[in-house]
Amino acid sequence: MSKYTTGEIAKLCNVTVRTVQYYDTRGILVPAELSEGGRRLYSADDLKRMKIICFLRELGLPIDSISQLLSEDDPGSVISLLLEGQEQALRAEIGERQEKLDKLERLKKELKGMEDFSVETIGDIAYTMTNKDKLKKVHRNLLLTGIPVGIIQWTAIVLTITKGFWWLLLIWAAIGVPYAIWGSKYYFSHVAYICPQCHTIFKPTFKEAFWARHTPSTRKLTCTSCGHHGFCVEVAREEAAV
Repeated sequence: MSKYTTGEIAKLCNVTVRTVQYYDTRGILVPAELSEGGRRLYSADDLKRMKIICFLRELGLPIDSISQLLSEDDPGSVISLLLEGQEQALRAEIGERQEKLDKLERLKKELKGMEDFSVETIGDIAYTMTNKDKLKKVHRNLLLTGIPVGIIQWTAIVLTITKGFWWLLLIWAAIGVPYAIWGSKYYFSHVAYICPQCHTIFKPTFKEAFWARHTPSTRKLTCTSCGHHGFCVEVAREEAAV
């Protein structure tokens, strides 16, 4: 009958001697016997058990769960629960790692093409990335409230052209103009801007923000902190984003 020393069973299972010894102290891989010199000797069944332990560890199961499983008289009654729990944990970990990977890719994209950047620049990018969902919420709220107004507008235009119902344009103006005023005030009360010069997050006046040149993500403003005038990155205001 085959007997294996600690070193031999470690080599056969591609683990360290210390790992085999650790499993012994945890009581999940007790040697079949001890030699006269006190050396641990493992049987063929112990080797099979060790390979099972290694396989379960590769799946990420913790030692306590493996110990519980191996001590069960009917392991089939708990293995499915253990595996299901481990599957959920691994999927959650994959989701977290994918989120980190997405952030890394977005950071690389933001930094690409920059000749000079500082820690503050990276901080601005990080803030913009984490703030992005809040800004999307502001845009989404405007879009959802603007859809009915848009429907009324195009209905009025079509019926005015095809039926001559010009009075419908007056109805739309009575609705659209107040909505445009409300929408502008809502938007600029929920956004702020990052100054590329001093990296301060500031809120411009409504008049300046409304008439300023802009892109989908920036607006040309004067920083209220350092006085720099240029394109500033738009973000959602923290106190307004809930």
